[in-house]
Amino acid sequence: MTQGSALYAGSLMHLRLRPKRHLLRYRMYSMLLDLDELQDTASRLRLFSLNRFNLFSFHERDHGAGTTTGLTPWVRGRLREAGLPHDGRIQLFAMPRVLGYVFNPLSVYFCHDTQGALRAILYEVNNTFGERHCYLLEVDADQRDAGPHDAAAVRQQCAKRFHVSPFLGLDMEYRFRVLPPAASRMRMKLVVDVHDADGRTLVAEYASTRRPLDDANLLRLLFGHPLLTLKVIVGIHWEALRLWLKGVKVFNRPSEAPVAITVSRAQAEGN
Repeated sequence: MTQGSALYAGSLMHLRLRPKRHLLRYRMYSMLLDLDELQDTASRLRLFSLNRFNLFSFHERDHGAGTTTGLTPWVRGRLREAGLPHDGRIQLFAMPRVLGYVFNPLSVYFCHDTQGALRAILYEVNNTFGERHCYLLEVDADQRDAGPHDAAAVRQQCAKRFHVSPFLGLDMEYRFRVLPPAASRMRMKLVVDVHDADGRTLVAEYASTRRPLDDANLLRLLFGHPLLTLKVIVGIHWEALRLWLKGVKVFNRPSEAPVAITVSRAQAEGN
């Protein structure tokens, strides 16, 4: 039995505050995959495969540089280039392919050092134009939540560098609040606040509960959330239509190709 991989089921909430209020909620699930255990995980499960078709599958080309093999070296290479620890465990939080299809608007890599401490989070963003951008943010003690609840949560922020929604411009800032996954904790939460010059304009929250990654739970999710990954892309376009009908301003996609990655060291925050 693997120790670093698991299933997470929960709900996603998006709330747009300005210029028009717009709320959506969807039930969702994701996999937490230890990248060093991918082959072992696929070998022990009948309903999940690595780089080939199954009811559930994970294809390395859906992430990173888009290659069919070598996702782990790709992540470690980005960490090494940023001067961050790169030899510890790396866990990827993302939706799997379901019946061969997936679209992950956001995938999150939790990157640890050899002592098991979380040292960086890589946020991998995809847009519907087939483009991808990564935000690699260092984690240090100053980013830990100082509040009375969820003391293990991490707070990070960075400037927005990548066109995603046509209803949001680039002159914005992301503020992340993450309760990382842990075998000793049932909950995992990811909150993204989007700020412009006038303050918070959108908040997205994905709250989920840990389940063992086994065939029985995969089958339950298949029937409980049928065709989830197809519903994601359909839902994106449906909500875009609703926003357009509400008269929300549309921002043109930049003509220049996006850079591949934005790196932010903890000591550089705020500079």
